[in-house]
Amino acid sequence: MAEAQRIDTPRGSIIKTGKTTCELVWSPGFGQEKTDMFHRKQMVVDNEVLRYCSPLVPLRTGMLEKSGTLGTVIGSGEVQYITPYARFQYYQTAQSRSYAPLRGGKWFERMKTAHKADILRAAERG
Repeated sequence: MAEAQRIDTPRGSIIKTGKTTCELVWSPGFGQEKTDMFHRKQMVVDNEVLRYCSPLVPLRTGMLEKSGTLGTVIGSGEVQYITPYARFQYYQTAQSRSYAPLRGGKWFERMKTAHKADILRAAERG
């Protein structure tokens, strides 16, 4: 059997073995289409995370919750709560409050446990 010859180009590869030739050609817009699709899905995930976290974030003035919206660039894949006390509220406080049992620390972890499947379904649709 003859040794396979391979020619690689940025647009695809040609592989020739004996009498058989196989050609792989990528669509010119393939990379950009996939990048756009992944970015749309990431935007959906970021929005859903903020939406599902909202009722779980400790609430006194509402600034901690709003800081999530202000500190997050939708589509970046990073949801950030930017108030100076956000870290303390997340890691150092109880996971529920007497005035609102759902609101408390580690809101992202609790949200993820409850709504992971919902977020994945939304991303699939988006």
